[in-house]
Amino acid sequence: GQSHLILEMFHRAFLLGLLGLSAGVDAFSPASLPAHPSIRSASSTGSCQVSMQDPSSAGLSSETPFLLDNMGRAQPPVDNEGRRRVTLGGAVLAAGAVLPKGASAEAVKTPVTFDSIDNDLPCAKVLTGMWQLSGGHGYKPDKTKAIKAMKESVEKGFTTFDLADHYGDAEPITSLFRTKYPELWRESQFYTKWVPMPGPMPREVVERAVDRRLKRMGTEKLDLLQFHWWDYETRDQYLEAMGHMQDMVNEGKIGHLAVTNFDTRNFKASRDAGINLVSNQVQFSLIDQRPLQKMAPYCVDNDLKLLAYGTVCGGFLSDEYVGKAKLSRQDFDTASKGKYYNMIEMWGGWPLFQDLLATLKQIGDKHGVSVTNVATRWAIEQPAVAGAIVGARLGLTDHTDSNLKVFTFQLDDDDKAKIAAVTAKSNDLMKVVGDCGDEYRRRG
Repeated sequence: GQSHLILEMFHRAFLLGLLGLSAGVDAFSPASLPAHPSIRSASSTGSCQVSMQDPSSAGLSSETPFLLDNMGRAQPPVDNEGRRRVTLGGAVLAAGAVLPKGASAEAVKTPVTFDSIDNDLPCAKVLTGMWQLSGGHGYKPDKTKAIKAMKESVEKGFTTFDLADHYGDAEPITSLFRTKYPELWRESQFYTKWVPMPGPMPREVVERAVDRRLKRMGTEKLDLLQFHWWDYETRDQYLEAMGHMQDMVNEGKIGHLAVTNFDTRNFKASRDAGINLVSNQVQFSLIDQRPLQKMAPYCVDNDLKLLAYGTVCGGFLSDEYVGKAKLSRQDFDTASKGKYYNMIEMWGGWPLFQDLLATLKQIGDKHGVSVTNVATRWAIEQPAVAGAIVGARLGLTDHTDSNLKVFTFQLDDDDKAKIAAVTAKSNDLMKVVGDCGDEYRRRG
């Protein structure tokens, strides 16, 4: 089917070296609630109030009620769909933030910080990526175990999931998650994608694809639908598809419309054509800093967001590879490793990458965190980045406790200078690969 063809195209890009062709809202501070609301102590009835110092900035009244559930977790009020959609002066209070037993709400320290997309869609600064459910990642996904892992992730505050039509059973697993854990589902956000083959895009083609997403995910409305298009030469076709999806935003089938792996020129052209795109998902990491040249400035100027993937280079940006001079076949145990190794080679090669890892290790030791934490922290501190997507082999490995440490520190000026001193020695990937997403398209 078409989904298998698309998946095969991705795998070819990753494994056969398509990359080697040479070609406004701030999250609140780490480990704290936003500075501007003051949260009063919970009463015996299990409710509390958030007093807004500047409520107009969030479009809220000066007394917005927040409830504490029976586990002592702060719960924002729900919207008319039963989903929590509250922003506080631009920052989103983490649904599921745990109140220590006997502690006042003023003492709450929520570990997972949030941004928002289009000012009302919550986005955890670290998202759970579900690409690994597509296969080729060193394990056979088990739905029951995956759903249990999702439950545990949401309970720890990681409520935002990134998935797609071609990520194996990712979409139907979110439906099963809703059935088994409806309350946790209501606290969560699910960002899916549609990756069609280029061709005519009449309303019936687009609506059939959107309806399939809704059915597979067991939902009445898609939180965020991210659209990918393989061929920029057929702009009329992708604009036609976007126009129909924009209509479905207005009709209530889609909450927010976005793109994935669009370059700056086509992202801008789509918006100039009247399409209300709110974000773009792109590769963005210490190795791949292309978005900083064009994409991020455009997003900052237009109050748009970036979702960053590849932030830990498939696992290469980790303590495991510090000082590892040579790689073996066992190091390429997932479909992503081939892709990111090619990117590392184009960026500057394995010896320079070792210099970077040594620097990140030094910084991590200073803050008491891992190399992966430092790499992720760098990504979420970049301009316009709503969150970094960290892939998870749900049901096999659990890195949520480690990921929580991303919110316990910030990179200081000395850290940033040390990182920049290494990355300044690398190649300019904009010249080698092209703009964001060009690695998925042949360059003329």
